Amino acid sequence: MKSRSQCFVHAFGLACLSMTFFACGAQENSDGFPILTGEYLGQTPPGDTAELFAPGIVSTGLYTRDVAMTPDGDEIYFGVLVAGLAAIMETKLVDGHWTKPEVAPFSRNSDYLNLEPHISPDGEHLYFLSTRPPEGVELAEEEVRAWAHQNIWAMDRVDGGWGEPYNPGPSINTDAAEYFPSVTRDGTMYFTRGEEGGQGSYIYRSRLVDGQYTEAERLGPNVNSTTSQYNAFIAPDESYIIVCSSLHEDGLGGDDYFIVFRDEDDSWSTPINMGDRVNTPRRGEFSPYVSPDGKYFFFMAARTGPAEPLPALIDADYLQGLHAGPQNGDVNIYWMDASFIEELRPGS
Repeated sequence: MKSRSQCFVHAFGLACLSMTFFACGAQENSDGFPILTGEYLGQTPPGDTAELFAPGIVSTGLYTRDVAMTPDGDEIYFGVLVAGLAAIMETKLVDGHWTKPEVAPFSRNSDYLNLEPHISPDGEHLYFLSTRPPEGVELAEEEVRAWAHQNIWAMDRVDGGWGEPYNPGPSINTDAAEYFPSVTRDGTMYFTRGEEGGQGSYIYRSRLVDGQYTEAERLGPNVNSTTSQYNAFIAPDESYIIVCSSLHEDGLGGDDYFIVFRDEDDSWSTPINMGDRVNTPRRGEFSPYVSPDGKYFFFMAARTGPAEPLPALIDADYLQGLHAGPQNGDVNIYWMDASFIEELRPGS
């Protein structure tokens, strides 16, 4: 993650802009949730311009970020922050219909803050950031619902669900803050580690050998090109990494997404700004993800609306509707065709 002070946001208001939420004429379940079928919650695939992902379903008036999917695309997880809480949501394709997003069972204890889900390419493991304390440590009163004990936790696939969360070990988690896990096909984990007592954060890598993570190594200056790298997504084949930075000389301002390409000899290209189709001068751009099928790039951004023309006269209901809908100044999840990624590769 980035600044923890950015994580306390306002509560979700009343949903007044219904046509922003659901397509006109969409059928609904008995609980009022629309009947959604097909891939990606039945959303129309985007082109080369970023669009809100699932407005009113995933991207709402809440502070929404972080996407993870199972390899078959039948489970989607994302993060939500509101009123000092941080939770991971889930929606699943069951009997051909998507379920209404709900807080995932492993994320329901309100004492802990949970974010940044990531599912391994084989679908057998789910990793996430949690502030639950290490084994044998009790939370102090001031650590409840606070960004203390930031560690990466894991769960294994069990009977179609997820087993109990466990700590993947001291090679990953230390007394410093560790967060935003991303895993390759061979099990190598990339993650962010903050400096103990400092302000810097860097991308680390730990290889999986005989079922155990090896001592994590801090990657070199092309990946860690400033003192502020964080929240990196690694391609499953380890051919590139998308890194977030807030202090890069080539940034557009605020936080920006950069891509660094990796060669077979484990050398990394210079970081490349992913451009103004993705980055803006605003902050809040620090959660990249590429879908398991490689078709779509998902990312978090703070972009304001409304998409529709403003009325000549506004009233309180209109303002409340803007507050309750996406693009209200908080961050949301966007997606776009991912083919542009290879176009950024040097020499392409």
